[in-house]
Amino acid sequence: MDQTFFLDQQNMPNSSLYIVSTPIGNLGDITYRAAHILRSVDGIACEDTRHTSHLLQSLGIHKPLMAIHEHNENAAASSLINHLQMGERWAYVCDAGTPSISDPGARLVHEVRLAGYQILPIPGPSAITTLLSVAGQLTHSRHGEFQFLGFLPLKGKDRSDIFDFINKSLPATIFYESPQRIKNTLNDLLLSINDHSRSLVIGRELTKKFETISYLSLLDLPLWLGSHLEERGEFCIILGGANPTPFQSGLTTNDSIVNLSKLSEVLSSYIGSKQIAEVFSKAQLMSKNDAYELALKTKNPSKDG
Repeated sequence: MDQTFFLDQQNMPNSSLYIVSTPIGNLGDITYRAAHILRSVDGIACEDTRHTSHLLQSLGIHKPLMAIHEHNENAAASSLINHLQMGERWAYVCDAGTPSISDPGARLVHEVRLAGYQILPIPGPSAITTLLSVAGQLTHSRHGEFQFLGFLPLKGKDRSDIFDFINKSLPATIFYESPQRIKNTLNDLLLSINDHSRSLVIGRELTKKFETISYLSLLDLPLWLGSHLEERGEFCIILGGANPTPFQSGLTTNDSIVNLSKLSEVLSSYIGSKQIAEVFSKAQLMSKNDAYELALKTKNPSKDG
């Protein structure tokens, strides 16, 4: 195929930064456009010069490299901006996939934008879209909604809070995990999610020779952990969203209101209106204010708290 057809469709202005997506494992996923940009720029900034050298060697490309990673991103951005001031074109690539998605690049983009230079996205592979494309019904019921959480916090309250958030979230949740932490994270997921019927898609080594994609539910997870988990390679996980409660799904039918009124009436014999509102709110049946108003309407005034 004549690649000049693709190359004529884009101008390459001077003093510009090109954010280039690269393969997440299979080098065959490099795009014509990405390869053209990498051949045409004056230099390439990258997360790891050794890793990027391997990619460039496979493409027959030889360019000056500049390391810009999470530990030097702000300082190195200044050096790259100096090159843009001289009218040069530079590209930025991370080790795999699209920069700035759980990888360095966001701060670089911010600094270059503040300096007034043009930034052009060169789209391509991403583990998120790769796994979502084969997830099927996990996002269908929510009209394609999903939330991406990157790598989850390692410990403490931040970690417990994020699992509590996932437990209640209606959209499907997608996140990354390392081979060293995958077993602990899946066990924590099992302990934190109330509804074990929720579906999981677990992708490992996506696009590579030993790619595996597993479809299961949380109910299946203990057996899967014992017999299928191979703790090697990068993992991408999608968990189906929580089943909505009447309040979350916006159900305001007469039947649901009557049922909640009956429940409030029964509870009013044992606890006060404020306590009923707290119970309904924590159970996500309705907001605390709405629950309190309902409790006041249904509660025996002589027992109001």
